[in-house]
Amino acid sequence: MNTTPFTSCPGDDAVMITRVAERQWHALDDDLVVGRGLAQHRPDGRLFVTVDAWRDAAFDRLAETMVAHLPAPLYTVVDEADAESAAGWRRAGFAVRRREWEYVVPTDPRVTGLEAVEPPSGVTIVPFGQADEGLLRAVDRAIRDEVEASVGWESMPAEVVPRPAGDTVVDPSTYAVAAAPDRYLGLIRVVRVKRPRIGLVAVRAGEQRRGIARALLSHALTTLHRSGSDAAWTEINESNHAAAALFGGAGARPVGSNLELVR
Repeated sequence: MNTTPFTSCPGDDAVMITRVAERQWHALDDDLVVGRGLAQHRPDGRLFVTVDAWRDAAFDRLAETMVAHLPAPLYTVVDEADAESAAGWRRAGFAVRRREWEYVVPTDPRVTGLEAVEPPSGVTIVPFGQADEGLLRAVDRAIRDEVEASVGWESMPAEVVPRPAGDTVVDPSTYAVAAAPDRYLGLIRVVRVKRPRIGLVAVRAGEQRRGIARALLSHALTTLHRSGSDAAWTEINESNHAAAALFGGAGARPVGSNLELVR
């Protein structure tokens, strides 16, 4: 355990920062915990930090300590409506890297307008849990390589599902795929944690603009509707106009936004 004292500002109580684990710190005021800081690697390899503090002084000192002890670059995500947290991270030297909108998506085909959507000729939709795992991993890898070679995978929504290092398909049962006779052309992933979340919709570069993504979305939403879910959620980078158009065309509406900041 490492304890670092900080000289208090006029009017502030003294705050002591204690390192309680390799990437975890507490802010103490007279032995009372008044804030916590945590650093965690996301599956994409980036190091994200969070601070939960009751006072600005505790927030600032936790952030200062974490910045001093952790390797750059550091990332964090805040609700854009939480102006106080965003201001705290800016004081620590973080800057906005991107904005990600959260959407709620209806599942009823009569509402989404996707009731009669079919995949293009020669393409079939393989339902959730029925994909061939080898072909699924092949299309996932191919799409990731295509994205990385263009806009970069870091432009995609932050992936928070724990997985073994190097394994990008954690649970094959969460995927439905668009299949040609010899390979898969696209995929959609839906994870159910408290509420259904569409974490990824992607199609191979050479197969885009054929209606495959729309057919995959139709299948996913209809499946959720039949299982009793009246809505799903997803996050879309504000620069991803194609995804915004796809979900907007299905009646999705924005309900909030997150800021990703980097130092």
